[in-house]
Amino acid sequence: MTIGVYVRVSTAGQKKDSQKAEIRKWLKAHDHDLKNVTWFEDKDSGSKINRENLNALNKAIFDGDIKTVIVWKLDRIARTQKNGINTLCNWCDAGVRVVSVTQQIDLSGTMGRIVAGVLFGIAKIELSNIKERQAAGIAVAKENGVYKGRKTGTLKAKPKRAKALRNQGLKNSEIMKILGIKSRTTLNKYLTN
Repeated sequence: MTIGVYVRVSTAGQKKDSQKAEIRKWLKAHDHDLKNVTWFEDKDSGSKINRENLNALNKAIFDGDIKTVIVWKLDRIARTQKNGINTLCNWCDAGVRVVSVTQQIDLSGTMGRIVAGVLFGIAKIELSNIKERQAAGIAVAKENGVYKGRKTGTLKAKPKRAKALRNQGLKNSEIMKILGIKSRTTLNKYLTN
């Protein structure tokens, strides 16, 4: 049986190297042949459940090709409690063993689902706390005149690059993926500047 490893980072600027290194170390320590491992890697937000390689992993699971899924942390699968629990329940129902390397958790069966539910609940609280701390920090910085936000009309990438990609015949969705643009409105700003 093939082992499926799922690795995810949220943005194109982030690296997957540390996740992959720890997973390889775990696989070797547990005498798994790296030749029997299939890697599924996404660069997308964990709040989105429809991710290209997560979908490929799900297909491989339900085709019976993957019987063990290894992740660095459970939040790599999903950032919302509902999506995470639903995904793990579906995998457990399909008889898949799920291992979270850094959390030292082996989820399988009913107890695995219960533990996963608790962990995703804690992850949801932590994400909420991070957002609250960020908002509080921004509010204080604004009061002190330090933070003014991004200037209106500024763009994170270079509009010339978007135009060059358009001139090469790429579709809007392809340009957005290459530049890490999340909305069509932003892409339109790039193309009209």
